[in-house]
Amino acid sequence: MKVFRVLFLLLAFIGTAAHAKPETPPTQEINRIVAVVNDDVIVQSELDAKIKLVREQLQAQKTPLPAPKVLRRQVLNRLITQHLELQLASKNNITVDDHTLDAAMRRLASQNGMNLTQFRGALERDGYDYKQFRDEIRKQIIIQRLQQRMINDKVQVTSQEVDNELSRMAASGQSHEEYHLAHILVAVPDAASPAQIQAAKRKAEGILQKLHNGADFREMAVAQSDGQQALKGGDLGWRKAGQLPTIFANIVQKMKTGQISGLIRSPSGFHIIKLVAKRGEQQHVVTQTLAREIVIKPNQLMSSAQARKELGKLRQRILDGDDFGALARAHSDDKVTAANGGSLGWVNPGQLPPQFQQVMDKTKVGQISQPFQTRRGWVIVQVLDRRKHDSTKDYRRARARNLVHKRKAEEALNLWLRQLRDDAYVKIEPHDNT
Repeated sequence: MKVFRVLFLLLAFIGTAAHAKPETPPTQEINRIVAVVNDDVIVQSELDAKIKLVREQLQAQKTPLPAPKVLRRQVLNRLITQHLELQLASKNNITVDDHTLDAAMRRLASQNGMNLTQFRGALERDGYDYKQFRDEIRKQIIIQRLQQRMINDKVQVTSQEVDNELSRMAASGQSHEEYHLAHILVAVPDAASPAQIQAAKRKAEGILQKLHNGADFREMAVAQSDGQQALKGGDLGWRKAGQLPTIFANIVQKMKTGQISGLIRSPSGFHIIKLVAKRGEQQHVVTQTLAREIVIKPNQLMSSAQARKELGKLRQRILDGDDFGALARAHSDDKVTAANGGSLGWVNPGQLPPQFQQVMDKTKVGQISQPFQTRRGWVIVQVLDRRKHDSTKDYRRARARNLVHKRKAEEALNLWLRQLRDDAYVKIEPHDNT
């Protein structure tokens, strides 16, 4: 089995990233410009490499391949968007250093059960240029950081929006449901003329008719959709009810598994969705820890080593019978917890920094940890108790906030990408087979 298929989830993560080594056509074809994107160009060799990779992705998914000219158009549009985002990232001085990139590569290798040397060898055996693959990972991280800065960090979610989301989910009776969706979009440009809108509608109606006549949804998405997930067969993955795009939410909750919607109109065009599957939510039970701490911070008069030694002395006094709470109030440099005898209260998993959580999890009930260093200083933690806690209510509220944020960010991203394309100078050169 080719490593490519083993790495399918990886390649889905990085989009159409890794440059496979294309078959070598005549030199003038390799260097031919296929599109101009502002002051940048996309050349034939880059397009060929992307097409080859996407073709293998679709084959790994067992998705029928569209006509070559259709696949070419979809991949070229994706490349244009990538170039525009990278140009904007450069203008905003968004970069990825080698240390961050190396860590990302090691994570990707580990996720596929390999070390970095094995990962590189596997890619190269299947014909992928490791240096180009690495460079494309850098590009994808840059694009993620750009989208985070331009979109995600600017999306605000109010408590009222969370309350409204919870009320909407409860009223729908589907608050525990998750939906696996597939999607086709026939886009219309901004400020489209009535003729353009009618042409897009006729195209969408034609697609819908073919689907009703038995056409494969994934194949139609790859061949016809203008959506961001077109080259993945339109697969939107699993979505919570509150994570559904606003225009889909009420429709999806009334659909049966396997059902295909009618045309759904939005400012971006005409949508068709398919409910692939749905599932319910289980009770969310976590292990909470009741703990307390003492913190000693190094300062100008006390070195880090001295702070650790001082904390060790306090730990020994507690083991010899002194009261933890009294010593915390008298000596701890975290004034918030010190006022309560060092109490952290009942702590949920993930509530504290990973290093602190790791030490606390390893400490048995009734025991006191050895001093360990954190950003706040040197710390000892005592675990007083543990319990199973049904945090479903808290979990649902946190989830509702995340879903509202993700939905708003996704809608903002789609509009932002359209605007980015509309504001750019893009010229697609004529192609013999188009």
